[in-house]
Amino acid sequence: MDLHLNNHHVLITGGSKGIGLACAKVFLEEGAKVSLVSRDQATLDAAKQSLIKQIPGSADRIAVYSADLKNAASALQALDAAEQALGPLDVLVNSAGAAKRAAAPDLKPEVWRDAMDSKFFTYINMMDPAIKRMGARGKGVVINVVGAGGKVASTLHISGGSANAALMLASAGLAAAYAPFGVRVNAVNPAATLTERLKEGMSVTAKHEKISEDEAMEQATKKVPMGRLATPEEVADTVVYLASDRASYVTGTVLTMDGAAHAIVV
Repeated sequence: MDLHLNNHHVLITGGSKGIGLACAKVFLEEGAKVSLVSRDQATLDAAKQSLIKQIPGSADRIAVYSADLKNAASALQALDAAEQALGPLDVLVNSAGAAKRAAAPDLKPEVWRDAMDSKFFTYINMMDPAIKRMGARGKGVVINVVGAGGKVASTLHISGGSANAALMLASAGLAAAYAPFGVRVNAVNPAATLTERLKEGMSVTAKHEKISEDEAMEQATKKVPMGRLATPEEVADTVVYLASDRASYVTGTVLTMDGAAHAIVV
């Protein structure tokens, strides 16, 4: 299926690993130009080399930028550099940042603040200038990879889940505000996905439940009727579809990917 993404410029925050990197691979396979933004330059360079090896001939369609997305000026600088190098942005995929998990007794005002800075503002700081430019050009797509914790409260992820919930509302609101200007905004809510970040979450769960990390992983898997956790590639396929013209009437949607773990009508 031709997704009509050839030569589109896609910027992916958190693009050096996990879901972001998986998205980069699929977009490149579809012929897009990809800018990866993350904090660590070495990780970005390694991601670029990995993509080049997997997709021969893609080197001139990949650019990487180190930025602290908690800082609005740093995010804007990365966006400016990316558009100068590869042209106006067609698609923004936000997949950077994650709030640290914490049990309720460990929550303090600074923990709540860090959760918002780490998850909410890392998205907002890139999305705000990008969506305004898209609106001025009359086209564009924003996809926020958020997380199921914004809909289903976990006692170990209250602050981070609150940031996720705020992102869902921001996504829906901006979708309504920018639809008249030709810009679509959607959110994807993966549940536990097999990434390095998942291991960090399992360690917190294991400590809280006084079990091993392997047992914590087994418990998480048992909660999913499909009998397994999602892979980054599965999330990436959904993101790329939403970015394409095949989803031209899909906007303001929060798409849950939890393997039917929570059988609810949304």
